[in-house]
This record gives sequence, C-alpha cells and structure tokens, in this order.
Amino acid sequence: MNLDIFASLSFCGLPLLIIGGIMLLSGIKIIYEYQRAIVFTLGRFSGILNPGLNYVIPIIQSSRTVDMRIKTVDIPKQEVMTKDNVPVSVNAVVYFRIEDPKAAVLEIEDYTYAVSQYGQTALRDVIGNKELDFVLTERDQIADEIKMIVDKETSRWGVDITAIKIQDIELPADMKRAMARQAEAERERRATIIMAEGELKASENLSKAAERLASSKGALHLRTLQTVSDVSADQSNTIIILLPIELLKAIEGFGAAAKKEGTKKE
Repeated sequence: MNLDIFASLSFCGLPLLIIGGIMLLSGIKIIYEYQRAIVFTLGRFSGILNPGLNYVIPIIQSSRTVDMRIKTVDIPKQEVMTKDNVPVSVNAVVYFRIEDPKAAVLEIEDYTYAVSQYGQTALRDVIGNKELDFVLTERDQIADEIKMIVDKETSRWGVDITAIKIQDIELPADMKRAMARQAEAERERRATIIMAEGELKASENLSKAAERLASSKGALHLRTLQTVSDVSADQSNTIIILLPIELLKAIEGFGAAAKKEGTKKE
C-alpha cells in the first residue's frame, strides 16, 4: 500500500517539478547594453533592470524592454504656405533617443508616433512664419527652431531630440522658372559690370600709352612700323598707312609749286 502511494506521488510530482523548473528558468532576463527594462510587480512599477543577467518573478512580475539607441522618424512631406504666400512642400527627419525609460513607458503609449506628429506641427508652424528666401537659405536655423519646439514638448516623456534635418524643399514649377530667370539676370548683370570695369581699365592703360607715345616721336614711328609689319605678314590683309596731315599738306604745297613753275616756263 505504501509503495503504491509513493509511486503515485512520484508520478504526480515529477511533472510538477518539471513545470516548476521551467517557470523558474522563464524568469531569467538578459538585458543588452543598449537596453533597459521596466519591471512591474502586480501591475505597479517597481524598478528598472540594467544590462546583464536579471531575474523577474514569473506571474507576479512582468517587464517591458526599452531600446536606448538613437532612432529616426520621417516627417512626411508637408504642404506649407510661407509668410510671403508661396506654397512649398517640405519634408524632414527627426533623430531622437530615450533618456528616461520610466517616463517613456508610463507617460505615453507610442512615443515614436508622438514625436512624428509634434515634428509635423512644428515644421508647419516655423516655416509658415518665414519668408521663402529665408526658408531656402537658412535651413539649419529653421531645423534648430523646430528641434527646440519638439524637444520642449517631448522632454516630459523622457525623449531627447538629438537633431532635426530638413531633407527637401520643393517649389512650384512657375516659381522655379521665375527664380531661374532671376538668377540668369543676376549673372548677366555681373558679366556687364565685369566687362565695363575691364573696358575702363583698358581705356586708362591706352590713355597712358598714348601719352607716352606722344611724348616721343621716335617711339610713335617705331610703333607705326611695327603695326605695318604685323599686318603685312598676312597677304590677305589690306595695309593702310597713316600719314600726318602736315606731311600731306607739304606734299600738296610742293605739287602746287611745281605746277606753277611749269606754267611759267610755258
């Protein structure tokens, strides 16, 4: 009789022993270096588990693991009207991390979705108060303003906004054409100014050269001969020799005198 009872207890106790061992082993939790675990005892917060080997009492306790690494969330393209009434489409990306795992679990249900929504709202508010030229040239300053707003709102959830980057600003097609025409006109204006400055400097140098040549008749004749030599090198060019008006008058007077002398002899 005793042997039968002992056999029955052994038969029932072995499975219970196995189940108990499995339950004890199931309470072992390994937390990685980039994680923290929030522990609840009978539904109430009771502590934070650090990286390493930890134990959670089965049935009585439960845990929720939080990733402490930097995460990214996209802010989808937003159609925003700037302060000077120009519609633009802007999208951005938010970089954030959890610095207080207790607040991230207890204070908000889905912190990733909340960060995305706050980012969208802040982006629309900031760009809506800026003019188009400022939006196009001061991306970093706009991103810093958005970060400040989102960081202030999400800090109570234990979320730290590390950075916000504006990825793309898309303009309407007619605005792109107008800006292209403006840029082209600006380049033409600069080219005209540079050409005028070059002509002014050239005229100043030519004026100095003319004064120097005028002060030396020999230099002027040498320059004339050099020019004739350069032109005559190409046989297809027509050579024009410039003579002083005084020389022409002298030749004309000599011809008139010769003609008068011939008339007298007749």
